[in-house]
Parts: sequence; structure tokens; C-alpha cells
Amino acid sequence: MMREYIEKDFDAMLGMLEELVNIDSGSYNKEGIDQVGHVLKNKYEELGYLITEKEIQSFGNNLVIRHKEAVKPEILIVAHMDTVFPEGTAKERPFTIADGKAYGPGVIDMKSSLVMLYFSLKALIENNISGYENVEIVLNSDEEIGTESSRELIENAAEDKKCVLVLEPAREDGSIVSARRGMGYYSLKVKGKGAHSGIDPESGISAIEELAHKIIDLQALSEPEENLNVNVGLIKGGTSVNTVAPAAEAEIDVRISTVNQGKIIDEKIKKIGSKTTIKGTILDLTGGINRPPMEFNEGVQTLVKIIQHEGKKLGLDIKHTATGGGSDASFTAAMNVPTVDGMGPVGGKQHSKDEYLLVDSFKERTILFINVLKYLSKPTK
Repeated sequence: MMREYIEKDFDAMLGMLEELVNIDSGSYNKEGIDQVGHVLKNKYEELGYLITEKEIQSFGNNLVIRHKEAVKPEILIVAHMDTVFPEGTAKERPFTIADGKAYGPGVIDMKSSLVMLYFSLKALIENNISGYENVEIVLNSDEEIGTESSRELIENAAEDKKCVLVLEPAREDGSIVSARRGMGYYSLKVKGKGAHSGIDPESGISAIEELAHKIIDLQALSEPEENLNVNVGLIKGGTSVNTVAPAAEAEIDVRISTVNQGKIIDEKIKKIGSKTTIKGTILDLTGGINRPPMEFNEGVQTLVKIIQHEGKKLGLDIKHTATGGGSDASFTAAMNVPTVDGMGPVGGKQHSKDEYLLVDSFKERTILFINVLKYLSKPTK
């Protein structure tokens, strides 16, 4: 029944996807994100959903969506409206379809997921099937830049939920995401004292020399066998080749696999950033662990099995995988709410000009999502 329904609506799905992809909605493009939000708000209201728009001055507004019949929805669905692409990208390379793939900025990450979600709920409503009233939806505006304005909103929405489905795209092989590494970001600034390196080098204090010691210490914190990595990815410093460097700085990326790792590595980095090696230098360390890990615990395992079971009914062999990238799934998983990510359609090459959606997967993953919502909304005996 659902396959026929989605087939009937598929041109409309592609039309809505084209409309959204052709709106520039980079994370810092408030006007564009709010335009996407306006399109979605109008469509959800037509289905009987109530939308709470959370006004944000610096970024696009966040949307919280519940059906008017919702009493205490058990499922939280999280998706983001922002992309990584600058203004003008949609005009340069608008939505196109070729050889079974759809292209355009944000087509897989994650505007196809936004369309999939809407049509899934529309299908449930129009076929009078429970599930549409059992969800709360958070559509946020700043996932690509760290979820600063919407993290608290997502966490508050997750507090009373039985599970969370995050609509990042499936991996290129169709896998859903059952675990994610946590992330941290730190900035270390070093202040020294400038001097002419030929005339009066002794009066200088090299910030670069101090930073070099810190880089070695920080890199040594990595434990690859424990899936823990510390990477000093950017450095800069000095004013000229013949000047003892008065300042230097580094940006540090951290990836963790467990919450405990995050606590330990944060302490170690702060210890390194608190003690100088070169006398006279001054250190200023900022940052911390900003995304907890999404661990493959018992609740996640149960949720994965449900999704795989529903996939098997459709002839889909749904695999699951761990990934090093971060998403909003990490926040709800850290609250011990069973969370599965990668529930969107299949595609790849996110954040690049070659980003694509497998068009056939758009249908399949919409039907799968409908069936998962149906299963999770069944009355328990």
C-alpha cells in the first residue's frame, strides 16, 4: 500500500526537493534558512501540525513541530535545515537529475531527508495510520557549525522520549549509523616577546618555540588502538623570518569513543595548556569537548534490530556502522535515549560540488521510515 502511495506522490517529492535545494541555506545565511523553514512550516500546517518557531538573531530560526492530536509523543525526530555552501551556490549549480542521481547543494545533507520526513507523515495521515501524532520534530538551523543555538532545544525535547531518529543521510552503502565518535575543539594561543633575530635575539622569547613543545605533547596524547585521536590541525605564528616570534597559536581537534575518554583527555589537554616550557611565555587555552560520543549500547542495538526487521520486509539488507563524524545524535545519545542516525536516503560526497542523492533510495527510505514509525507507535501489550 505504501509503495503505491509513494509512487503516486513521487513527482511531488522531487518537486519539493528541487524547491528546497534551490534555496541557499548556508549556516550563516539566516534569510535562506528562514525561507526553507517557511516552506516547511506552511506544508506542516496544512497537515494539522502545530509549529513553534524559536527566533534566533544570529542564525536561522529553529522549528519545533507536533501534530495537534499529539498528547505525549514518544519519538523525537531531528533534522537540520542548514548547509555548508555559500550564497550563490544554488544559482551556480541548481537541482538536477542525471543517471539516477540528483545533484545540488545540500541535496543529500540533508534536504532530501526533510522531504522524506514530510511525505512520510503525510502518508500516515492520509492513510489514517497511527504514528504521525507520536512524533515531536526539531528542525534546527546550525548543525553544520556545532549546533550552538539549538543544542539545548534538542536536549529538552529528548528528555521524555523513548527513542530518537536523526535524519542525517545513510552511508553510501546504505548503512545507518549506530555509533559516532565524540568531538572536541581547542585553541591554544602563546604570547612571547618579539626581538630582532640578528641584532638582539637574546632579548626575545619565542612563542613558536613554546608552541612546538606543546604540539609534541598534544600529539602524544593520541591512542589509536583505543580510537582516541588528538590532532593539531592548524598552526600560525610570528611576524617575519628575522623576528623572534611574539605570538603563535594552534587549533586542536579531538575525537573520542567514550564519555570517560572525553573527561580524561580534557584534563590532560588542560594540564598541557597550563604549564610553559619556555620561560617568559604565556599560554591561553580555550575550548573543550563539544559533542559527546554516541555509543552502541543495548538501547541502540534494539532500535537497530527494529529498523533492520522493517527493512527486511521491503527486501532491504540494512547494515549499521560507526563513524568518526559528529551529528546531533551525539547529544541525545549522551542522555541515554536510544538514538539511531543515518535514517535519511542514500547518497554521498557531502559538502562537495559532487554531492548526490540516489533517486531510487529516496522512495525506499521513505517507505522504510514510514514503516519504522508505524512499528514504534504500536501499542505495547
